[in-house]
Amino acid sequence: MKLSHLPLRLTTGAFILNSGLNKRNLDAESAAGLQQMAANAFPQVQDLDAVRFGKLLSNAEICVGLSLLLPFIPSRLAGLILGAFSGGMIRMYLKTPGMTEEDGIRPTAAGTGLAKDTWMAGIAAALLLDGGKKKTKVKVVKVPTPVKAAAAVAGVETAGKAARKAAGKASKGAAKAAKATAAGKAAAAAGKAVKDKAAKN
Repeated sequence: MKLSHLPLRLTTGAFILNSGLNKRNLDAESAAGLQQMAANAFPQVQDLDAVRFGKLLSNAEICVGLSLLLPFIPSRLAGLILGAFSGGMIRMYLKTPGMTEEDGIRPTAAGTGLAKDTWMAGIAAALLLDGGKKKTKVKVVKVPTPVKAAAAVAGVETAGKAARKAAGKASKGAAKAAKATAAGKAAAAAGKAVKDKAAKN
């Protein structure tokens, strides 16, 4: 559940849940009145017993309210349930005589109570439209070709400098080694010459 959905789901869910709980113990007369209103939009409900209809209505409102209040139910699913419920209420408002003005849309004083239920349809639409998971897009930054070429040239130049420096150090080391060898040979020759001279004397 998104944080932005929390106010919509809590307020609407609590309102509908409370309405359903209050209808649990409807008497036959009150249930019959609600059944008559519902029959204007859904004639099939006339076949039900009034008390049974009241219990079904109560259970339906409790289920709708809980679907909005329970956080593990996805917002799109909750919005779909609320949309079906609010659609039924709007249909009942439009089909019940005396609820609307002559234009068939604007509510009369008697129909204002039912007309207010249209806000539930708006909340359902908001949950449906904004209930999906957003995919994270990875933005790939392309390096222009000139920049790549410049970087490659710089790398080659750096490698060349390092190679020349290493070769210079190696040549210096070789020269020092050659000098040391020559000095050693000269010292050995001088020592031999001294020995030979001493032997003759």
